[in-house]
Amino acid sequence: MTEAPVTVEAHQSAILRAITPLPPASAELADAEGCVLAEDVTAAVSLPSFDNSSMDGYAVRAADTNHSSERSPATLPVKGEIAAGDTGVSRLAPGTAIRIMTGAQMPAGADSVVPVEWTNGSQDRVEIYRPVKPGNAVRYTGGDAAAGETLLEKGVRMRPMQIAVAASAGRTKVQVRPRPRVVVLSTGNELTEPGAPLVPGRIWDSNSYMIAAAAREAGAAACRRSAVPDDTAGVLPALEEQLHHADLLVTTGGVSMGGEHDVVKAALRELGTVTFTKVAMQPGMPQGFGTIGDARVPIFTLPGNPVSAYVSFQLFVRPAIAALQGAADLSLPSVRATLTAGVRSPEGRRSYLRGVLSGDKVAPLSGQGSHQIAALGRANALIIVPERETQLPQGDVVDVLVLP
Repeated sequence: MTEAPVTVEAHQSAILRAITPLPPASAELADAEGCVLAEDVTAAVSLPSFDNSSMDGYAVRAADTNHSSERSPATLPVKGEIAAGDTGVSRLAPGTAIRIMTGAQMPAGADSVVPVEWTNGSQDRVEIYRPVKPGNAVRYTGGDAAAGETLLEKGVRMRPMQIAVAASAGRTKVQVRPRPRVVVLSTGNELTEPGAPLVPGRIWDSNSYMIAAAAREAGAAACRRSAVPDDTAGVLPALEEQLHHADLLVTTGGVSMGGEHDVVKAALRELGTVTFTKVAMQPGMPQGFGTIGDARVPIFTLPGNPVSAYVSFQLFVRPAIAALQGAADLSLPSVRATLTAGVRSPEGRRSYLRGVLSGDKVAPLSGQGSHQIAALGRANALIIVPERETQLPQGDVVDVLVLP
């Protein structure tokens, strides 16, 4: 009796239950981009750590500008200049001004800054044409964050903004879960390396390049191995060879639901750790997942058709990569959009159709076959057609996964 297909969510859940996050490691801040924090980062000191000017201008007492106007400017003698980075202590006497640069420390006695645009710009006696209120153009100590305040929480992915925050906290190293090492391998006698002459019956291997690039885009450190022929005796050693270099393995091809050339299935059955499943989706029904080796390295066996492999990666492998890093951003973002044309789907399967998302509208692409990679190159979204639907008309509002 043939087993009924499982739902997409059931397969996703089974995968995530088997994933153990990578152990934390110390990383230099310059190398932490793309990693996921394994600790909170707190402010060692208040940010900023001193009162400073947010503009080029003049440090003054606001009361000395109260009656300033274009016709009757306040005129104050200029008693010096403070540049950004000056560490000396300055003091402002009442009835005077000090030139000050953006980021420079406020002098004692000053409570505001007059922007240079509101003055005549003099270095001797400044004319002030508009009054200022106390605190104008002043960045106060702790205005950004107080000492001891949590700036970055454990689990956040270290993107450029987070790198800047950690550096502003004085950190040179952070505890992170590193980028998972992903190795991608395609199988098939028909596969030829791009650049090699193509003969009838052969195709250039695009899957391994595509999936390795998708893994890097998802936060992994990924590489591809040259395609392996449909030979059970060769596939297993090729996989075992990569175990010491990988935190996660991905194969494409050799996993259809029957046939003597399903070499990946045949090879991995010897290990007894990988389960092959039908998932109620299109494209990408045949799926395999498990762990191999003493280190129980997770392995995904994806279908060989390129669109099936890509959709399967986004639904199943991407969340696993995030889970290895202990990250919260597991899945592609989803939006609602209006169909610009009708779509069809087989009964009982959830379809993921390639489309072009523009604003709140999504246009299905022609050529939805799982082998039609050209349409995939034009897509920026996947239109979801639920299992219970066999067709959706133009104008329906649908869920759409936004591709990276």
